[in-house]
Amino acid sequence: MRFLISAVILVVLDQISKLWIINNMTVGQSIVVIKGIFSISYVQNKGAAFGIMQDKYWFFILAALVVVTLITYYNIKHSPSVAMQYLSGLIAGGAIGNLIDRLIYNSVVDFFSIGWWPVFNVADMGIVCGCIGLLIVLLFFDGGNFINAD
Repeated sequence: MRFLISAVILVVLDQISKLWIINNMTVGQSIVVIKGIFSISYVQNKGAAFGIMQDKYWFFILAALVVVTLITYYNIKHSPSVAMQYLSGLIAGGAIGNLIDRLIYNSVVDFFSIGWWPVFNVADMGIVCGCIGLLIVLLFFDGGNFINAD
């Protein structure tokens, strides 16, 4: 259940934030929050991070479906630790959030812009934080046995 809850919360936050951007900004518009450091910039990304693999629509659809399916299967079959459930929920939720964008807009709505880093969104943060957290748990906490699910 923790897996599902974290995935759903991430998808909801992601989609609400993207709807706000779509309804209040135009593509290419940027609002400076901290000059030279942070801005809100509406970008439609048809690729992945750093603009790689532009227009590989079906690849990203398939990749998201495979990732979500595998993570869901793992959570159902293996009853992972509490930490693993939440972290894998962030990854699945992020993949679903960006999948929704690709299906509806044929691109991903990105808007957080920090310095030279590529523009990103809430779903991207979920994927990155989930992956980093999973690596930390797997490497440093007894192979993911951090806070048992029992």
